[in-house]
Amino acid sequence: MNKKGEDKVEKRKRAPNHPGGILWRQYLEPLGLSVSELAEILGVSRKTVSKIINERGSISADMALRLSRAFNTSPQLWLNLQQNYDLWHAVQDSDRWKKVRAVAA
Repeated sequence: MNKKGEDKVEKRKRAPNHPGGILWRQYLEPLGLSVSELAEILGVSRKTVSKIINERGSISADMALRLSRAFNTSPQLWLNLQQNYDLWHAVQDSDRWKKVRAVAA
């Protein structure tokens, strides 16, 4: 990541939404789907979907493919949501990465 990208992430005060919250608010609620119904559609356990919805689980590449098929979106949408969420938290949770010395311009 370049310095400009680092500055943007560091300056953002509020955490990005977890993809599970977006999945719940933008897809399950409007469509009237339950966690169990979505789990069946995706071919995964109810526990897996519940962890994501409750923001205790992450979107994997496999899950991104499943969600993209189920909701006619791109897998990149789900992976980008997860990446933005993870990166913001990594910046907030530790300063150790700032001590890394640049070895290339």
